Amino acid sequence: MNNECSKFEQLVQKLDPGNKLIRTWELKGGISAQVTGLELLQSTGQIIKMVIRQHGDNDLKRNPNIAADEHKLLGILKSAGLPVPIPYYFESCGVFSKPCILIEFIEGKPEFTPSNLNDHILQIAINLAKIHRVDCANLSLSFLPKLENSYVEMLNKERVIKDEGLNLSLIRDVLKSFMPLSSMNKEVILHGDYWPGNILWKEDKLVSIIDWEDSGLGDPLADLANSQLEISFQYGMEAMNDFSNQYKSMMPEVNFTNLPFWQLFAALRLSSFPEWGLEKSKENIWRERHKSFVHQAITQIGKN
Repeated sequence: MNNECSKFEQLVQKLDPGNKLIRTWELKGGISAQVTGLELLQSTGQIIKMVIRQHGDNDLKRNPNIAADEHKLLGILKSAGLPVPIPYYFESCGVFSKPCILIEFIEGKPEFTPSNLNDHILQIAINLAKIHRVDCANLSLSFLPKLENSYVEMLNKERVIKDEGLNLSLIRDVLKSFMPLSSMNKEVILHGDYWPGNILWKEDKLVSIIDWEDSGLGDPLADLANSQLEISFQYGMEAMNDFSNQYKSMMPEVNFTNLPFWQLFAALRLSSFPEWGLEKSKENIWRERHKSFVHQAITQIGKN
């Protein structure tokens, strides 16, 4: 057994000394964390699968407690009935040089070409509303950051704009002229990166929402706006509008007045897609959708 496998074996035995590691495999798709699948034999004779998430340097620099926080949040969300992986174990820095979490393996995968797009979009909207409806009143959530702070930091961070085709200077100017935004909604738990790549499906059913390292507290419109743009990228503007209408119908308590501003923040946050190595034809489609999204937001702000 090589050194890496030996470390995985040590980790599963911390969970239960009777556990025996059968195999490990790398799970694709994660960018900010190293994700490994583990198959193990329990002392009961049952074979189960788990996942170990080891957060990357950027996430750890931003939040040294990110693994502990994600483990804690998953426990809270699971108790609230949300479709998230069960968090089994948090390891600070004993076995590995970096903290990590051991979580449930969910049989499912992201779906970018659903057989029934309308139903697919409905399930995505239902589950975003479920996240935002978690009753925070009696929960201890002080470990979660205020996500608005990171958005303001992004706005104020001067960077060389390589691509003026996406109107980034205009977006910044509009947002700066309206800051700070007035608070019109109660603070909720935010996923922070709720997009189709972080949603797992099995037989056309949404089975899990993963990758909560960008989570925090804030206005539900921050999550909504990010999801809108991501859905427009993946499925088109009509699907985005359908998603928005579904979410709005489920969340009558939310004030949507400031949505265009959060849409501009989302457009700023997701403006680096030309650097993602997309196929040129796809990049051009996304450019048009990004520009249309920004145009609609700025037009709406002008009307208000």
